[in-house]
Amino acid sequence: MKKEEVPQDGNNMHDGKFKQLFYATDDAGAYVPVTSVGWEPENIAMQQAWEEVNAKIEEAHKAMQAGEVSPILYYMEKTIMDLPLLASYVNKFQWQVKRHLKPAVFRKLNDDTLRKYAAAFKISLEELKKAGQ
Repeated sequence: MKKEEVPQDGNNMHDGKFKQLFYATDDAGAYVPVTSVGWEPENIAMQQAWEEVNAKIEEAHKAMQAGEVSPILYYMEKTIMDLPLLASYVNKFQWQVKRHLKPAVFRKLNDDTLRKYAAAFKISLEELKKAGQ
């Protein structure tokens, strides 16, 4: 791609505040770094992805408030983690983390286990406990 052809569609979700680095060819055919504020197909895809993430967070929040799941699911969605990743962060098997998603099991967890979850979510132990009440 030539330097002049690097997309500069300023209508992106970051309002042009963030730029990406691309390499394109200049008039002499040499590769040069060029910044871009984005291009429409990428912006649409990113917007749709974030809408999906936010919908999952909202769904988990409602389920947590209804007492259907523990706060672990909500914070897992909020931090964009999946079960294998969270299990590795808290040094548990996936089946154990899945079990901790049940409110009754969550309420029985000791502070050491809850501290691991809180650290993974970058929140305080008190914040995690309060969300579970």
